[in-house]
Amino acid sequence: MEDLYQLVLERNNRETNPFAPIHAANATLLNQIDALQAKCSDLERELVIQREKGQSNETIATGGRGAVPQSVALKEETRLREKLEKLQEELNEKLKASAEEQANILELTKELSSVKDLNVAQESTISKLKAENDRKERSMDHMASELSDAKSRTKLAEQQYVGLKNSIRVLQEENDLIKKENQELATRFITEKERLSDEMNKLTEMVEKYKREVQILHGLKEQDDKRRSWFGLGSKGEKTPDVSNKSDDKDGRKFGTISVVVPTAPKQTVQAHKGEASCVRYDASGADLVATGGADSSVQVWDTSNGTLKASLRGGSSNSIISCDISNGVVIGGGSDKTCRVWNLRTGRMIHHLVGHVHKITCVRLFGGERGVVTGSADRSIKVWDISKQTYRQTATLRHSSTANCVDVSADLFTVVTAHLDGGIRLFNLQSGDRLADISHIHEGAVTSVQFHPKDNSKVLTNGMDSFVKIVDIRTGTPLQTFSDPQLHTSYGWASAAFSPDGRYVGSGSTTGMIFVWEAEHGKLKKKLKNHESCVCGFAWGRGGSSGQQVASVDKQGVLTLWS
Repeated sequence: MEDLYQLVLERNNRETNPFAPIHAANATLLNQIDALQAKCSDLERELVIQREKGQSNETIATGGRGAVPQSVALKEETRLREKLEKLQEELNEKLKASAEEQANILELTKELSSVKDLNVAQESTISKLKAENDRKERSMDHMASELSDAKSRTKLAEQQYVGLKNSIRVLQEENDLIKKENQELATRFITEKERLSDEMNKLTEMVEKYKREVQILHGLKEQDDKRRSWFGLGSKGEKTPDVSNKSDDKDGRKFGTISVVVPTAPKQTVQAHKGEASCVRYDASGADLVATGGADSSVQVWDTSNGTLKASLRGGSSNSIISCDISNGVVIGGGSDKTCRVWNLRTGRMIHHLVGHVHKITCVRLFGGERGVVTGSADRSIKVWDISKQTYRQTATLRHSSTANCVDVSADLFTVVTAHLDGGIRLFNLQSGDRLADISHIHEGAVTSVQFHPKDNSKVLTNGMDSFVKIVDIRTGTPLQTFSDPQLHTSYGWASAAFSPDGRYVGSGSTTGMIFVWEAEHGKLKKKLKNHESCVCGFAWGRGGSSGQQVASVDKQGVLTLWS
């Protein structure tokens, strides 16, 4: 602010100093004018004196001195008049110059006044600037004190930050230790679970072994009783014990009259549906029958021995059948009309019409000796139905967060597994409706089908939109085997894959129209077959029945291929 004040003073000096010579010249002119006026006054007095002298001389001349002196006086007067006029002209010029100087001085005086006003305004501005500078300095002092306080608070915050970092580091170390212990516990839990599962499997094998031994003993006892009756060893009124050799295998997952056969060539090619065929299922009871469902609103039942049509079951006029199943004379089909129909194969009549879903039904399955039905829908629910009576009954509703594309029931009839659009599978208790497991991200895309292993309920087979087929251990939620091929592409939402009845092989269809068969244990490609001209939508591997035909597939053109 002092520098600014000095600059203003310097400017004032620069603008004032040029007027100093003008003031001096003005004073000089005034002095000269005064001198000229004094001189003019002297000349006028001298002229008066000379005039008086001239008059006196004239008087004297007329009194008798003659004409010569009068002419001398006239000459002197003329000279004095000329001198006076000359002085008068000089005086006029001096006065004119003085007037001009006065005008210039007046203008300069006005300029000086404006400069002084400007100087006063600048001095006022300087005063205001000084006051503003003082205020700013006080503000700077206040801000400096606040900065000092902020620095002290920052230092305190840094100290607290260092303390928090140390605390977080300690907590992270404790968290890492807990994670490590948790992983160790999880590993121990999985190991223990696997050990218990192995022991359970061993116990199951022992039970099966003891059951077979009991059956053998019953047979031996029956033979012994017969032998006794043949030889008259039995009493007359004594009845022969009725010991039957029935199998208590509830799931019915046994082979037909021959062993499992890997398909090698098409046996029968049938135009099963007018439009797209979406599903194919073998008769679970072992009969030589296979059912197909399609967009023509029908479920068709075919004889696998010769490829002839056994029954055509209608499912409405505009209902596209998405999923079907068949077992022991009962056929079911669900589709886009949000209902599932149940038919009696022998009479061809619909015996139940299961209504309860609010969106299309995407998957159906029979279980429990054809006494129960499980349905999945786009309304994100699984419903369990009892059809053992004349009037059906809904027994349970299982909720989930993603559309189910496929459903299967375990051989012990306790567990339901579902394949979902979000790439995961879910397991439910069929009796209580509780969710047992939620295994996510099995596939990168949607899971299109799922099936329990025919001999090990701890394994399931999945097919996915990422063009991979996998065997998954539901105990650990990890894939045990992954099957793929450069020509295997899955783009159909309900494309299915299937185990062979003995679980040794895995088969699947492709969008390219090809059929693939792999060895389940080693993942080696066993067969690659081609008979379809369009996308294979459904693939099934049955028990074979009396004809021995076990593998069937359908495509988007409605073609059914029975493989030999």
